[in-house]
Amino acid sequence: MTVGIDKIGFYTPGLALDLVELAQVRGDEPDKYTIGIGQSVQTIVPNYEDVVTMGVNAAQKILTDADREQIEMVVFATESGVDNSKSAAVFAQKLLGLSPFIRTIEMKQACYAGTYGLMQARDFVALHPGKKVLVIAADIARYGLATPGEVTQGAGAVAMVVSDDPAIAEIATDSVYMSRDVADFWRPIDSTTALVDGHLSTDVYKEMFLTLWQRYQDQTGMKLSDLAGFAFHLPYTKMGKKALDQIMDQVDADGQAFLRAQLAASQVYNRQVGNLYTGSVYLALLSLLKEGDLQTGQRLGVFSYGSGAEAELFSLKLSDGFDQVVAQQDVAGMLAHRQMVSVAEYEEIFNSQLFDSAVDSQSQAPAGTGLCQFLGWQSGERQYRIG
Repeated sequence: MTVGIDKIGFYTPGLALDLVELAQVRGDEPDKYTIGIGQSVQTIVPNYEDVVTMGVNAAQKILTDADREQIEMVVFATESGVDNSKSAAVFAQKLLGLSPFIRTIEMKQACYAGTYGLMQARDFVALHPGKKVLVIAADIARYGLATPGEVTQGAGAVAMVVSDDPAIAEIATDSVYMSRDVADFWRPIDSTTALVDGHLSTDVYKEMFLTLWQRYQDQTGMKLSDLAGFAFHLPYTKMGKKALDQIMDQVDADGQAFLRAQLAASQVYNRQVGNLYTGSVYLALLSLLKEGDLQTGQRLGVFSYGSGAEAELFSLKLSDGFDQVVAQQDVAGMLAHRQMVSVAEYEEIFNSQLFDSAVDSQSQAPAGTGLCQFLGWQSGERQYRIG
């Protein structure tokens, strides 16, 4: 039986900041952001958006009534959870109109948890043919104003339906993975922003990729030339290049040129959004599927990394007609229609978030959008609406 990704959808809030403008205000050279880091624009999160709203909005783009009837489980991966007890998946279940007779769970391990959720979904469907699992990876990368990590902020959600007749790609059972206790990135319980050692994180990312690639080759016999490209976790787009450069000598000049072009295709959307933690690698995958040079039956490598640290490398085999399915997602159009804000407006929005559950408050949610929105706090409870 073939199990894999049947549908994939992406959502990011409708506000964005030009990073050239941010660099100028911060007194930095724009090339430091656009070339050195590899980011051009980042999504800005208004106070009426959170991981629940983004996850629901991404899922609404792909779910049909038939999907809702067949979904047996919702796995919500995030490191930006809205409650320390109640899973974001429970909120999503109600807002998406799913059956009460399903499992709903939230998972956390930095940026890696979406991959664990995808693997759990694959295993569940393999044991329960005809059932489907909804996997949501949603996050808000928030480091603080005028901090070293500010340029890599971002937000968004990727929703995937896993089934036993996947229209996009089969998830191979060839995973290799590893974990190490590393202090490269963390967010204490009492903090709304992350702490990060950027240089260490880059070093560990590269080291884990190289280690797992060697292990993957040993266990599968696959060569770099057997892959039509990679989807990397991209906290910033330059990170994928740093990893791939380590193994480029394993293919000839034509192979190197092809893989670089595929890497560039996988970076298109992340460059315009910023870091979305658990969803980052799957936004890169969607970008590669939409913008890359791919054909049915080809195999893609996927490298998922989460600081702290955990990583996994596996492959996907493209289904017949995958391009027609992903063509239905107009990501470029969504990104192009975002409203650009000034640095001053961005700073005001950044400071307007409603983190205090002890104070009844209302967000600035506009009416009539048709989207899921966070309305604010009432008696310590989060309030949501769709419409």
